[in-house]
Amino acid sequence: MLARVAVDIPLPHLDRLFDYAIDELVADQALPGTRVRVRFAGRQRDGYIVELTETTEVAGRLATLSKVVSSEPVLSPAQIRLIRQVADHYAGSFADVVRLAVPPRHATTEKAAQRSWPAPLLDTMPTAGLLSYPDGQSFLKSLADAAPTRAFWQVAPHFVRDAHGLDDWTRGMVQATVASLRAGRGVIIVVPDIRDMVRVRDALGAVIGLGAIAELHADLGVSARYRNYLAISRGQARVVVGTRAAVYAPVADLGLVCLWDDGDDLHADPRAPYPHTRDVAALRVVAEQSALLLASHGRTAEVQAWANRGWLGLIDLGGGELRRRSPAVRATADSDFALERDPRAASSRLPSLAFDTIRTGLASGPVLVQVPRAGYLPVLACQNCRTRVRCPACHGPVRLRRSRGGRQLDCTWCGRLITDWRCPVCGGGELRAPVVGSGRTVDELGRAFPGIRVQESSGERILAAVGEQPALVVCTPGAEPAASHGYAAAVLLDAHLLLERPDLRAAEESVRRWMNAIALVRPGAEGGTVCLVGPSQLRPVQAVVRLDAGGHAERELADRAEAGYPPAVRFVTAEGAANAVRELIELLPEVPGLDVLGPIELTSPLPMGQEEPLWQLSLRVPLAEGTNLVSAVKGAAAVRSARKLDGPLRVRVDPVHL
Repeated sequence: MLARVAVDIPLPHLDRLFDYAIDELVADQALPGTRVRVRFAGRQRDGYIVELTETTEVAGRLATLSKVVSSEPVLSPAQIRLIRQVADHYAGSFADVVRLAVPPRHATTEKAAQRSWPAPLLDTMPTAGLLSYPDGQSFLKSLADAAPTRAFWQVAPHFVRDAHGLDDWTRGMVQATVASLRAGRGVIIVVPDIRDMVRVRDALGAVIGLGAIAELHADLGVSARYRNYLAISRGQARVVVGTRAAVYAPVADLGLVCLWDDGDDLHADPRAPYPHTRDVAALRVVAEQSALLLASHGRTAEVQAWANRGWLGLIDLGGGELRRRSPAVRATADSDFALERDPRAASSRLPSLAFDTIRTGLASGPVLVQVPRAGYLPVLACQNCRTRVRCPACHGPVRLRRSRGGRQLDCTWCGRLITDWRCPVCGGGELRAPVVGSGRTVDELGRAFPGIRVQESSGERILAAVGEQPALVVCTPGAEPAASHGYAAAVLLDAHLLLERPDLRAAEESVRRWMNAIALVRPGAEGGTVCLVGPSQLRPVQAVVRLDAGGHAERELADRAEAGYPPAVRFVTAEGAANAVRELIELLPEVPGLDVLGPIELTSPLPMGQEEPLWQLSLRVPLAEGTNLVSAVKGAAAVRSARKLDGPLRVRVDPVHL
């Protein structure tokens, strides 16, 4: 027998399998999916046996496997197919994707006796959640029948929590898991971060038992993570909860993949080939005939595109029922009457409506105040000419922050302290703050509401939870602590800062963040209110006031289709030095419908340590030609790699940020 090995070499022109002979002494250990060491180009390399074969196309004598590192198969056939699909979809290599899918080996854990995994308890089915949605009930029934159903659950943004800590979306995940397990199928639940992972794990543990759940995330440590991975690959654990790498878990007879909040950018892997968990899950459920449940308070344009094509069903509430369950949402300066009452409502950072919302909310519980930026004064400008303050050494952005000695200016790139700043344009020395961070907001609210406790949750200081006593909680998006009895009110400040970001997804991301904050507030029937401080005439603000994430996603998708941006088209970007980008253009074959944008210069001035500017080339084609474009880009990159041309290129397919 011969072994076909995927060698751990990420070079594009070597992204294929290589045949090796198997020594008779290790023939019983060399199994598909096992780790091996092979000699390649004069060096010892790691690799995985993908398959065993009796034939080869190589003429002459084959090299022999140097070593079988372990006889433990850590790659299943379904995983191998998925990794190959993901690599081809994102113009990457098998070696790049397998590093994301398989955790590092821990020899001691592998050799130790595996603990027994108890069977999940399936006697209890939580109430509410998906059961309170008409289409949700039919989705659960299809899971019980082991049907490969695909759906997006538009979770109503309202606070629901019982004594066990179950809120609405975790209830739905538990219900879907129990239904799939009752059908004898395995389940994977993927969430953006460790906080959401703990919430889902505890909710599941209260129903099926904590011992039946395998966790997969980086915070576990090498030993615990590998132990759980082995339990999954050996067929002992049937329920997996984790962050983005969990989508590759080798669950036997996979019946359901659940993904929470696909719009969170933590689902986009920052390592090559930069896959998105949502797309990996879609590829996997189609290949393995499994069910898919995407759930979120907001809605991305990608999900809307799938729904429009009929590939994904929708589970949502009607407008009247949605507003009945959710808190009341108002925007400042949304009428002539509001402007007559408070003429500065359209320009003030804290208009009277925001103060009234905070004051009323504090009478019955904690109040959430969301600000877009952490820090004290994260952005500074010249008072006279409004020129942004830059570091004189590296041209990085300068901030004002609090320290034990008072306040100080420092560069966010090189850390240099700046004591004698002068504007290079007008020579002025006075500063203004166009952006106020969470730290400064804490100071302002502390002075405005004396005697009220003000807490900050941002950056590295994220609060786990708050009680039911009146308090002001200032936080950045994603760092909102849960309130035990829900927030009495919420104020969403500086909406224009989120919407003015130079990013394709600025509006979509803003709606998602605001909806997640609204979901922490008590329903309107219990007095829950939300005040959104921003331009009330803008479409994202109006969508949030109406709680219409679906309508906003529909219009966002239409705008992108008109402008020619993903997901309406297939979009590929390549970043690198000018000569590297130029070489890629020359090597690209003809692709029908190809539209070339650029190249354009990205970085000016240059960050510290970078010798030459980066250039970006953007390529787009209709969706029908997407596979041809990705193959063409990957082929051109392989030619550059084989010729050993200078200058690396970073290739991204349908990038999250544009």
